[in-house]
Amino acid sequence: MSRVLVARLDSMGDVLVSGPAVRAVANGSRPDGSRPNDVVLLCGPEGTAAAEMLPGVKEVHTWSCPWIVNPPPEVTAGVANSLVDFVRSSRIEEAVILTSFHQSPLPLAMLLRLADVQRITGASTDFAGSLLDVRLTPGEDFPEDQAETARALAIAQAAGFELPDRDDGRLRVTPTSDDLARELSDDGPYVVVHPGAAAPARAWPAFHHAAAVELLEAHGHRVVVTGSPAEASLTATVAGPSARNLGGRTSLRTLAAVLDGAAVVVTGNTGPAHLAAAVGTPVVCLFAPVVPAIRWAPYGVPLELLGDQEAGCKDTRARKCPIPGHPCLSSVTPEQVLEAVTRLLGGVSSLATRRKVRNP
Repeated sequence: MSRVLVARLDSMGDVLVSGPAVRAVANGSRPDGSRPNDVVLLCGPEGTAAAEMLPGVKEVHTWSCPWIVNPPPEVTAGVANSLVDFVRSSRIEEAVILTSFHQSPLPLAMLLRLADVQRITGASTDFAGSLLDVRLTPGEDFPEDQAETARALAIAQAAGFELPDRDDGRLRVTPTSDDLARELSDDGPYVVVHPGAAAPARAWPAFHHAAAVELLEAHGHRVVVTGSPAEASLTATVAGPSARNLGGRTSLRTLAAVLDGAAVVVTGNTGPAHLAAAVGTPVVCLFAPVVPAIRWAPYGVPLELLGDQEAGCKDTRARKCPIPGHPCLSSVTPEQVLEAVTRLLGGVSSLATRRKVRNP
């Protein structure tokens, strides 16, 4: 059994969408028939909790990457040597570097070479020299317009790792038994509304969320509102007097269990959307087109995609909306959210969503 480092150095959602690639490395076989592998997942601070929930991960190592973490730590010999020393002491023989289209695997590959890693795979538009043993060229070896999950799996496959035949390639997390989630489910069906987003450009206005909650309740749906401790004020506003407000009350594992029990989740393009996909719950996704939906929409679950995907902010990767009035999302009405929830509960997503997102 060899030890393979899989790197995904950014956010919780990025780690979650890399789950099938991780499982391919951990449990898949190579042409020579060798398997399985001990996977050491290298991630950033925002991805640690998600990494600990991924099937196939033997060990998680957190490292604040100076070219990915925001705000970035200062580049020092100590920061670099801490990673090099860990990799050397961990007997890492091989590495698979998972990146998005705007990221380069080469700085990390350099550090891994200094740590004596023998075989490294990554996708790079730039000449890699001796930094990569297996280099995929985006746009040539695989298309850029594909789901991030498919991109990560393609990188793992290039390294020689294939998912087992019994694995359907969808997102997955280790199941969690949770008292709060069990209590919610015992009281009957519910819809989760998660109004927060790490980037303001990806957030539907708070009062739109509050109006949607009122409308959902008026049509007989029990609503649970979730959010981080920093979003407690937001979730209180959105929940209003009658929805169940869990803002600041859930760890990531508890949130996964709550989402697992939900009939539908309403959220933006944010980590919990991918967590909902990982537990198999249908998602109404209020998706700002600052990044392409074809790459970042929730993967492998029934989906309703709302928001103007041709708005002026398209493909800007903006964290704050560059268009006055935030039209890509503010144009979505609470009534449209109710209709989307109703469609998902009926088992049929809209034709518009199916045209915009290639679901597996």
